Amino acid sequence: MLSSRQTRWLVTGAAGMLGRALCERLEESGAEVTALDRAALDVTDPRAVDEALTAAGPDVVVNCAAMTAVDAAESDEASAHRINADGPRHLARAGARTGAHLVHISTDYVFEGGTADHATPYPEDAEPRPRTAYGRTKLAGERAALTEHPSGTAVLRTGWLYGHHGHSFVGTMVRFAGEGRTADVVDDQFGQPTWTGDLAERILDVARTHATGIYHATSTGQVSWHGLAREVYRLTGADPSLVRAIDSSRLTRPAPRPHWSVLSHEGWARAGLPPLRDWQTALAQALGDGNGWKAYS
Repeated sequence: MLSSRQTRWLVTGAAGMLGRALCERLEESGAEVTALDRAALDVTDPRAVDEALTAAGPDVVVNCAAMTAVDAAESDEASAHRINADGPRHLARAGARTGAHLVHISTDYVFEGGTADHATPYPEDAEPRPRTAYGRTKLAGERAALTEHPSGTAVLRTGWLYGHHGHSFVGTMVRFAGEGRTADVVDDQFGQPTWTGDLAERILDVARTHATGIYHATSTGQVSWHGLAREVYRLTGADPSLVRAIDSSRLTRPAPRPHWSVLSHEGWARAGLPPLRDWQTALAQALGDGNGWKAYS
């Protein structure tokens, strides 16, 4: 196994919420990091990808680059495919050539999303049935990466991400709570809020163990968006009753949102790792973290 200090890392999408959290964690560990945002590396350009990996010589490549605008992808699936599917393919090919371990970040949107009473978490080997352009292109990216570099690719599916950088639902609720605002939040969509700090730590674990295959990198437990918002209000000292429950049928969006985004985590045993911790404990630490919520102050 390699320690993060002994490992050279290349992170794509390094200016995003997860990318920034991961780069901060790697810098804390003393690792050598090449952090590339979209301006520095266009993952849709195979020559640029090949040159970047050749120049940096990374042991581990983490692909945080993605088109995550779910509604925009519905009207421009071709662009989403170039970033979410072709990008991972180029990175995997370059990784296979250079011997780099690829950690590719994927999504719960590869699944159908069921109904609010679905009740059974999706295991890693469940049949994906994406209902959105975003989900289809992310699934294509998973398959491309695993096909091009099967002995050196780990796919980490995550969802409901929040962190200290960029925009997220939790960040918005922190701001609303601080302003004493009411919030109407859907109560018929369930998932697993996942802190970028926890996911960044798990990415380091994956690199140390050289895990390959598909893993569900979400916090354990489950909650609705309404329940999550109430917990944010409670933890920040605001009145949870200011969060009012609504039905998702009141919201009309181009891309359908999953009612059930709860994933199971049996795959981690394969890598000798435990699942991520429960979402409540992680949220409490994230909200009390000394880094603060700079994006929302």
